[in-house]
Amino acid sequence: MYWNPVVETMELEKLLELQLKKFQRILRWAYKRSPFYRRLYGEAGLEPGDIRTLEDIQRVPVVEKGMLREIQRRDPFPYGDILSVPLEEVTEFRQTSGTTGQPVYQADTWQDWELWAEAWSYVLYAQGYRARDRVFIPFGYNIFVAFWAGHYAAEKIGCEVVPGGVLNTEARILKMKELRATAMMATPTYVLGMAETARSKLGLDPRKDLFVEKITCAGEPGASIPSTKRRMEEAWGAKVYDHAGATEIGAWGFECTAQPGGLHVNEALFLAEIVDIQTGRPISEPGHRGKLVITNLDRTAQPCIRFDSKDIVQWDADPCACGRTFRLMKGGVLGRADDITKVKGVLLAPASIEEVVRSFPQLGDEYEVTVTKRGEVDEITLKVELIPEAVGAEESVRSALMDQLRIKTNLGFRLEFHPYGSLPRYEVKAKRFKDLREKEG
Repeated sequence: MYWNPVVETMELEKLLELQLKKFQRILRWAYKRSPFYRRLYGEAGLEPGDIRTLEDIQRVPVVEKGMLREIQRRDPFPYGDILSVPLEEVTEFRQTSGTTGQPVYQADTWQDWELWAEAWSYVLYAQGYRARDRVFIPFGYNIFVAFWAGHYAAEKIGCEVVPGGVLNTEARILKMKELRATAMMATPTYVLGMAETARSKLGLDPRKDLFVEKITCAGEPGASIPSTKRRMEEAWGAKVYDHAGATEIGAWGFECTAQPGGLHVNEALFLAEIVDIQTGRPISEPGHRGKLVITNLDRTAQPCIRFDSKDIVQWDADPCACGRTFRLMKGGVLGRADDITKVKGVLLAPASIEEVVRSFPQLGDEYEVTVTKRGEVDEITLKVELIPEAVGAEESVRSALMDQLRIKTNLGFRLEFHPYGSLPRYEVKAKRFKDLREKEG
């Protein structure tokens, strides 16, 4: 049931002691070996010996993605002066997807890459992956980290791994059918897209004609959004599990087979803090949303200490039925601080729109939201696709959809119906929410 039963069921007091010791160790390591971190902490008047308790960690400066981009512009090329090991010890290069700006480069030693695989092993084992599984990974293997570590973790568990990187969607589906793959990893967008392709272009029903039992998602919040998770599970006849991580951090969160409606934080390898979005003050009470500030406690080449992930999360008050003492983030990643925008004076989270749209069976999987400004007034346009079986029911769908959107977001929308299959399709991270107001200005 547990990849590492010792730490996954460790008493909270001992787990906190472990986290403090590991934080102190990585702080000393970075302070001694990384010019960037030594400069950052020196400017803050901080030395590693000042951190004696978990509460003291609040004194450690937060690192943001913009800082990492700036470091890359300095010598030594290409990582700047953040590295804590000689450049010759770097064996792995990855970079962020670049969906929120200039990509950030990430250096790892072979030990760091082993840590990546170990973190992912917690994820997959908790979701039921075992040596008997044949795992298909339908993503293009390149410099974006994506499911690279998931591949190695599956091998570490003993699974047979089938990489589908150079195949197109139809060929991937046929290969999964041919080899009777029992599991796969993909973004929620692509999971739904593959099911659509199987039905419309190959005449296959993934529930009956394929053999997938479990699917691990990443890259988007969809697998923690009930309506989207339900669509995926119904389309594939398989269990769908969420995971959370980032190139700069690692695979820090996972859903287990108990499907508790949230993500476990791997508190043996990561220190997770939730802080107020405006003030940065710690939030320890369950049910209060804030930003995730997270530390990878073991990464040595390019340490990630108190990184502002911009992910919006909240602690869950209830323990999980699986027996793990790793705490839960209720609802998983609820959105991103840099995605939340004010429209007509109301704070809007794109995930709330997805939750509503995906709850309507008359609508296809794809949609698009555009925020524009007409004069001094904000206007939100929602483009959706009506499935062929629902053509002619536009007005009833329009009325119900507009009502649910207003209830969920407190906003009115301009609704457009588009032909089924006409909106953009995505394989990795989807870009469905577009705020054009600044460009128009």
